[in-house]
Amino acid sequence: MSEQNDRELAIIESVADAPPLKKFLTYVKLSGPGWLQGAVTLGGGSLAGALFLGVISGYGLLWVQPLAMICGIIMLSAIAYVTLSTECRPFHAINRNISPLLGWSWLIATIMANLVWAMPQFALATAAIQQNLLGGVDFNPIYVTLPLFAVAIFVNFLYQSGGGGAKLFDLIIKLMVGVIVLSFFAVVFSLLAAGKLPLGEIFAGFLPNLSLLNTPAPTYQEFIAQSNFSDYWNATIANSQRDVIIAAFGTAVGINMTFLLPYSLLVKKWGPKHRGLSITDLSIGLFIPFFLATTCVVIAAASSFHGKSEINDADAQRLAQIFNAGDEAAIAASGVKTPAFVSAVEGEFSAVDFQLADMLTKRDADSLAVTLEPFAGEFIAQKIFGVGVLGMALSSIIILMVMNGLAFQEAFSTRPPSELRAGSVFTDEVSKNKIHYFIGCTLSGLSGMCFPLLWTGESKAALAVPTSVIGGSLIPIAYFTFFLMMNSRKILGDKMPTGGSRILWNVLMLFATSVATLGSVWVLMGKGAADGWFSHWKGMIPAFGLIFLGILFIVGITSFLAHEKQAKK
Repeated sequence: MSEQNDRELAIIESVADAPPLKKFLTYVKLSGPGWLQGAVTLGGGSLAGALFLGVISGYGLLWVQPLAMICGIIMLSAIAYVTLSTECRPFHAINRNISPLLGWSWLIATIMANLVWAMPQFALATAAIQQNLLGGVDFNPIYVTLPLFAVAIFVNFLYQSGGGGAKLFDLIIKLMVGVIVLSFFAVVFSLLAAGKLPLGEIFAGFLPNLSLLNTPAPTYQEFIAQSNFSDYWNATIANSQRDVIIAAFGTAVGINMTFLLPYSLLVKKWGPKHRGLSITDLSIGLFIPFFLATTCVVIAAASSFHGKSEINDADAQRLAQIFNAGDEAAIAASGVKTPAFVSAVEGEFSAVDFQLADMLTKRDADSLAVTLEPFAGEFIAQKIFGVGVLGMALSSIIILMVMNGLAFQEAFSTRPPSELRAGSVFTDEVSKNKIHYFIGCTLSGLSGMCFPLLWTGESKAALAVPTSVIGGSLIPIAYFTFFLMMNSRKILGDKMPTGGSRILWNVLMLFATSVATLGSVWVLMGKGAADGWFSHWKGMIPAFGLIFLGILFIVGITSFLAHEKQAKK
């Protein structure tokens, strides 16, 4: 590893004064940790989020996920700067120089996220194989989950082996991300070739349109005008669009991704001279694949689902008559679940009400394969899309297991806090603590394999809701913590940015942290209000999430100021 590191440093120094394009192309060849970020973010969450962006607003929200990821990359770049400048293990640095409450909250939330978020990835992979690749064949999920688990463990073994194994691991991850992007790009290309894509609307969709925070997309206006409940539909659709936008900004980079980056940098023995490379690495390994893949999914979803109802005019009219008559037997015989608007408004329903409700149906990770039926008949596109979905799921499974292994190694670290430097201290301990690494990997994988038992109905809510709430509330804490670290003389010393550079870093980080905090608070407030706050256990979780968020902010600021004051003495 040291010889490879020496070669990397020699290459970096050789292009230090080179033109930007030559430097960029050189950095591309040395990239690595950024691709791990790309592999984990291109999972079921990104796919479901991009799908619903296309469903709810067509091409009008194409700007959301790229801008949200830019915010995430700002903070990941700051995390990389702090880690590479100090060569310190962030968990111990946070505990020692800011607050153990922040450090342990960050690590525990990472482990929880890795355990629970593995489940939808296994579910997504199973659905892709059953529905897309095998055309609806039903079989026991164990025939998919066990081989996926075995493949993920093997790839994690390569990651821990170092040398040629580590190089092979990097190659596998890059190839998987490449397959994902090419698969979704091929589907969009097939739609383009068929003349189904309005290029003008697509390009316009990349321009931020804040009116969608308060106004439904134009496609719905004609339908809303025919309804007796226009105020209800205007508010409902606008709220859904606003929730999607804010949630995307708040969750573009998961809490576990903020843990993965610094430790993947330390494992590779990158240091201060790699800071420029790390930013380029995030751009080509994370932003570009994320942008291309999610954009293609939004375009495909918008083309197939936006403003379209599977309920034809005759059936919609029949449903309106049944529900207006209040005939319980006829309603039950229709097989249609009572839409939310039926109990939310008073008056006479029309056919367009039921069609609007159908247009707004969310497509989540459990039903993604089914919602891709518009591609059925286009055999090649269906299979290619299936490969992309499977690649998304498998790459996320692998990296979730990597993150959990690294988190377990830190949780059970035997080194005293004074030994914070990376170098041989960190990598030697990693080699000695492989048992902790593989315990973490195995637990994440086994948790994901349990999705047929746990990822349904009330059990799904019992696991996913508290974890997503806690993880969501801690994302701004991770951002806030590294914002403090970036301004800590005790941690960075003379490597802390100064002058205009410091102002620029702080402006960008403050923007990203504020947006993530707004998104998290919005989600917590919405969940708490919907579930009755303290009147029901589901409402208590968001309530305590908000309280915990406030406590961590107060503790963080207080501890930071105290440590900085102490450092000046």
